[in-house]
Amino acid sequence: MIHLIETVYRFLWGDLFVLPIAGGVGISLMVVLLFTAGVFFTLRTRLLPVRLFRDMIAAVCEKKQGRNGLSSFQTLVISTATRVGMGNLVGVVAAVSAGGAGAVFWMWVTAILGASTSFIESTLAQKYRQPDPLYGGWRGGPAYYIHMWAERKRKKPLRRSVVAALFAVSGLICWCGISQVISNSVSSAFKNAFHIPPIATTVALVVLAAVIVLRKNATVKSLDVMVPIMAVCYFVMTLYVIATNITHLPAVLGSIFAEAFGLRQAVAGGFGAVLMNGVKRGLFSNEAGSGSAPCAAAAADCDDPVKMGLVQALGVLIDTIVICSCTAFVMLLAPESVTTGLTGMDLLQAAVQYHLGSFGVIFIAVTLALFSFSTFIGILFYARSNVAYLFGDRWLWQTLYKVLALGMLLVGGVQAYTVVWDLGDVGIGLMTIFNLIALYPLSGEAIEALRDYEHRKHLEH
Repeated sequence: MIHLIETVYRFLWGDLFVLPIAGGVGISLMVVLLFTAGVFFTLRTRLLPVRLFRDMIAAVCEKKQGRNGLSSFQTLVISTATRVGMGNLVGVVAAVSAGGAGAVFWMWVTAILGASTSFIESTLAQKYRQPDPLYGGWRGGPAYYIHMWAERKRKKPLRRSVVAALFAVSGLICWCGISQVISNSVSSAFKNAFHIPPIATTVALVVLAAVIVLRKNATVKSLDVMVPIMAVCYFVMTLYVIATNITHLPAVLGSIFAEAFGLRQAVAGGFGAVLMNGVKRGLFSNEAGSGSAPCAAAAADCDDPVKMGLVQALGVLIDTIVICSCTAFVMLLAPESVTTGLTGMDLLQAAVQYHLGSFGVIFIAVTLALFSFSTFIGILFYARSNVAYLFGDRWLWQTLYKVLALGMLLVGGVQAYTVVWDLGDVGIGLMTIFNLIALYPLSGEAIEALRDYEHRKHLEH
């Protein structure tokens, strides 16, 4: 099984071809797909992340239109709960560990391009949402708009679309992988902070998660309070670290931009390693183009699909430009002698301990546990619509997937760090491929909706 995962991982994230510059730059299939999509949708939306930033803020503040669905803010919270978690803490650590400071720059680029991609997929998810007979409210996501696109192409009703089903299966694989990353990272953090054996932390995490998620009516309302508080606390901690190391900030910013283009080699592999790790971890963090966030976008009660697209585009920017940068600055403002030779949570906790003393190690362990728990609740929310698409509206299948995710949570706590990440990367890579197959031909509908939205806004003013 591990060999199969690694083989697919190499196909998706390994070198598809090598550019003959800077000693050879390996470019993977996923970099080609995501950069192409990001540039294409950013141009088609006429630099939407910059041009309509104020509209993004306004869309988040809109009130819920109906009784059963979620508000715009709640869908942002759910998508942020899954984004602001493993990718922001452990993902940034992985990127900088393997690609140096320059990887941060490519994470920023991925976010700006990804915001437009997220707008397209979330607008379509909202447009083609369906009533949810099991949980109430609405459901949807790529599986549903891919299915609609397949019916349109085949010109007849279909029980299942092959591409939609493959997307749904890939999503369930990805979220199982993320479950493993969660327990792996939390158990490592608690071992460093409190000297608790990983197996004890993992079992406690699984039991607590089971108590909450195995209820039929488990909701995401707990995230409404948890996620904003977590994000603000983490942001304030970072501001304190930056303020106390303000004299070193110019050098850190300089190294980010210098190493981004291989002007100063941070690791063997140079520019290729910097680019690849920045893009890979940037995608894993903000999920733009992968089709995860649209599962939340579809659940919103919103009077205009475009507004939900704007909300999710803002989520990408919050995730990577703000929260991921926090982690990067905390790491890069610590001396190299403190972090040399370390990876994963060990590296991040060593950096925070340097800045905040023993309190910092505890702070990161607790923050990661909360981030991880919110991520787990969020991915199970995403899984609802995909399980329903594959197996129909039955509580049995919903519960079985929750049990599978809990099992992966248990396995991840005792697995090797790299193997755990590979499964998540395989899942998110496959999701992205199947999502983009339909996203290009359907994007015209989202663009048309955006033009109509801007025309109405112009008339109002």
